[in-house]
Amino acid sequence: MVHSAESLLPTLWHNLATSVLVLDEKFMIHYANNSCSELFGLGIKRLIGQPLSGTFSHHNINIERFNQYVLLDGVDCQQHRVDVVFIDNRAATLNLHARRIQQKNMPYILLECRRIDDELRFDQASNQLHQYHAARTLIRGLAHEIKNPLGGIRGAAQLLQYEGCQSERDQCAELIIEQADRLTELVDRLLGPNQLLHKASCNIHQTLESVIKLSMLDNEHNIKVVKDYDPSIPDISIDQAKIQQVVLNIVRNAQQALIKGGKITLTTRIKHRLRRGERLMKKALLIQITDNGPGIADELKETLFFPMITNKDGGSGLGLSIAQTLIEQHEGMIDCDSWQGHTEFNIYLPF
Repeated sequence: MVHSAESLLPTLWHNLATSVLVLDEKFMIHYANNSCSELFGLGIKRLIGQPLSGTFSHHNINIERFNQYVLLDGVDCQQHRVDVVFIDNRAATLNLHARRIQQKNMPYILLECRRIDDELRFDQASNQLHQYHAARTLIRGLAHEIKNPLGGIRGAAQLLQYEGCQSERDQCAELIIEQADRLTELVDRLLGPNQLLHKASCNIHQTLESVIKLSMLDNEHNIKVVKDYDPSIPDISIDQAKIQQVVLNIVRNAQQALIKGGKITLTTRIKHRLRRGERLMKKALLIQITDNGPGIADELKETLFFPMITNKDGGSGLGLSIAQTLIEQHEGMIDCDSWQGHTEFNIYLPF
């Protein structure tokens, strides 16, 4: 016997792994599926008619956000990593997604709740492992970078002990100063840029055009650069030199990874209501740098923006770490997504 899709809906709805509630304007529960019983530790009959807050002995859900964004503005609202304690004293961490729905001209909230405790534990263990490997790589990189100038300083100091010729002594002193300066430069680069930003209103496309001109000065494999600009983007207040440095570093990394037939695409767009973690940008400029190269190795993805992380011979591994610092100074965000044949860096700058 073939069942219609409509007849299967109640069964499908109740067997969803996600807990689904329907709330009215006063946040009273009007509907709950079977997953809600498992999550809240209450039968469906006990949940119906309860206020949402009455199902917890403690919670940090921002109810007012649901009221403002979902009920009044009609905008979907998400709350991540919400800590709750149910009335049977079980603690959990939830991700919530709320959407307004209409029924007989009455507004309701469709609230999806997903428990993420196991995911967080897995992510924490994974992050600790990545941080351990990143720390090991950083230590090895530092040891290598420091050992060479220290060897030069020690050798020059030994020569000073026995050298009687003034010109030879001067050469040894110059070598010591040179290698000490090299160490100082390394420390400064590790600390990252510490200059204040010099922001000014500018056209982002002029900045990107400068990047393209500079990148074409050293384009050994004749990599093609494609521009996909949104001409309606207004001027934005940024430190033009710093943003140029960030984009140029990413473009040059792409050029080095590409071979003949490679292509880099620079895209600009406006994004609204952009959320990353706890940070919300009501309006942001997106600069996207995409290439069709081999992609980033899986073992590097999680630690890509850590200092001293690189798979390039002779690379310092500081370029992307510095880039992230400069974007953070602009109160923006930078992320990367990569697979075979595609790598994209997304830079978000607030207006």
